[in-house]
Amino acid sequence: MAEIAFQTVDVFTEQRFGGNPLAVITDARSLNADQLAAIAREFNYSESTFVLPPADPAHTAQVRIFTPTTEVPFAGHPNVGTAFVLASLGSLFGKPTGDAMTFEETAGLVEVKVRRTGSRTTTAITAPEPFSITPLPAESDIVSCAELVSSDIVTRNHPPIIASVGLPMIIAEVADPETLARARPDTAAFVRANQVIPGHAGGPALYLYTWLRDRPDTVQARMFAPLDNIPEDPATGSAAGALGGLLAHLRPEADHDLRLTVRQGVEMGRPSTIEIAADRRDGAVTRVEISGASVPVMTGTLSV
Repeated sequence: MAEIAFQTVDVFTEQRFGGNPLAVITDARSLNADQLAAIAREFNYSESTFVLPPADPAHTAQVRIFTPTTEVPFAGHPNVGTAFVLASLGSLFGKPTGDAMTFEETAGLVEVKVRRTGSRTTTAITAPEPFSITPLPAESDIVSCAELVSSDIVTRNHPPIIASVGLPMIIAEVADPETLARARPDTAAFVRANQVIPGHAGGPALYLYTWLRDRPDTVQARMFAPLDNIPEDPATGSAAGALGGLLAHLRPEADHDLRLTVRQGVEMGRPSTIEIAADRRDGAVTRVEISGASVPVMTGTLSV
């Protein structure tokens, strides 16, 4: 029986037991794919990460990301939290980690910056894929997936749409925070939607957001992915990044730097704060950065 070290952190928060919990196995070299999946199910967090030596020695690590049901090519809070953990270790596989790291992932290379201000450490990642959007099939019924009605959805800026910077998300704007609070995931409706909506292996993920009345640069959001065993996620960096890319894409200016704060997890009692930077040049979104704080929670070993 082997003893495998792990750390858990709460991501996109500065308060322990807020944000989105993440389990990080800092050396997964002795584990096979079935064991990675089993460990992710055991933690039952929205994602767990497994750190391996990189294929290219110029990079920091290969990072594999598992939900309780599937492996995903990219996700936001796992990268932000893993970067925080590796920065705190100081070295990995015999090499210093430093304040600039590169993770190899299925979606591509993820560039990481560690920012230290006194005792506070935040991590920022650059999304590995260019921003992209895909129209929803006409027969998809996103409204029912959240137990809302058509009038709850705001379409003057954009219709419900699939957007991605590495992991596809269905993004829809709702009327106000009260409407957002009423949303509930309907698993049966997600099953129906999964028949017509392209998505990753676990099924479609729905990201709802609304602008806060008193803060023009801040939105509040919720994410539902019940077919991926995530009824609701307290912080979803990949979705926030896709939203930032979408909003930058919609701006009329050819050149624009969008800065957005996303609040999530409020309704779950795990408030989180995600900072998004999306740059647009010559009419195209050229970069999306996702950043936030993390706090350590647990360290230990798994018996495998």
